[in-house]
Amino acid sequence: MITRRDLLRGVAGTAGLLGRPPGHASGEPPSETTRLRLAQMPSICVAPQYIVRELLKAEGFSDVKYVKMTVAAVSRALASGDVDVSLLFAAPLVIELDAGAPIKVLGGVHVGCFELFGTDQVRTIRDLKGKTVAITELGASQHVFLASMVAHVGLDLRKDVNFVEHPAAEGKRLLAEGKVDAYLGFPPDPQELRALKVGHVVVNSAVDRPWSQYFCCLATGHREFVKKHPIATKRALRAILKGADLCALEPDRAARALVDGGFTPRYDYALETMKNVPYNKWRVYDPEDSVRFYALRLREAGMIKSAPQRLIAEGTDWRFLNELKKELKG
Repeated sequence: MITRRDLLRGVAGTAGLLGRPPGHASGEPPSETTRLRLAQMPSICVAPQYIVRELLKAEGFSDVKYVKMTVAAVSRALASGDVDVSLLFAAPLVIELDAGAPIKVLGGVHVGCFELFGTDQVRTIRDLKGKTVAITELGASQHVFLASMVAHVGLDLRKDVNFVEHPAAEGKRLLAEGKVDAYLGFPPDPQELRALKVGHVVVNSAVDRPWSQYFCCLATGHREFVKKHPIATKRALRAILKGADLCALEPDRAARALVDGGFTPRYDYALETMKNVPYNKWRVYDPEDSVRFYALRLREAGMIKSAPQRLIAEGTDWRFLNELKKELKG
């Protein structure tokens, strides 16, 4: 993992990256708790929360635990309190907010981690009409992001697209064999599919509008944790945002930390992810816009009932992010 010495030596000279010295972050009182639990999921685009164990220790968390789970389980773990703070994909997060889950969105972290791959029969999102798409689970991140995409181009999620559930490895194999028409993946899936020359990219959310204009992953906390531990919440978010800066400024170091920390086995896939995912947008983009955008798309798809403004009013808390944007000026 990246050590405190590495951070101080390698990136402390970058304006605003580390802010005040570790252990004295912004002069606030000590954290209300020394324990922090974060989700560990197969997707490596959430690297900003994986490579900052030493920064979290510097913020006062002596007991940092990564809880292994599937991508689909992260929202449930946040809602139940099994995880305190974690990055979470925007579209399924909106589903949870609509269902009244006790979570608070704290800020946007990065843009553009998902890519839609298709066969020669699929060149645009509209080409998914009448086609079969492999997903890991109905209601999980792949399905919900695809729901927002097809709704955006006027397709009917329930009638126009045939979804089949398969484990990720099986879904990629079926795409390679032409037995499904499309597959939406999160890193390192897109890197693997490109390396194997399977299908072609239909949508890359890092560069294709409108997806590239909105956060893919949002930092989110369990509501009671945020309420009871506001100082700890801000300290955890500070470390994650510094992690995003590190991914953007030193992708090779971040990729090596992912491998050394046991979060992924392939350095080349990790490095490609660090270089291609826009980790430098958290100061620029408005996370409220992202919640609103996906809420509108999913409402069009019939997957939520709430108006965006209600979800924003009840399910977000931007005070920590606003303070940190001033503190961590780039």
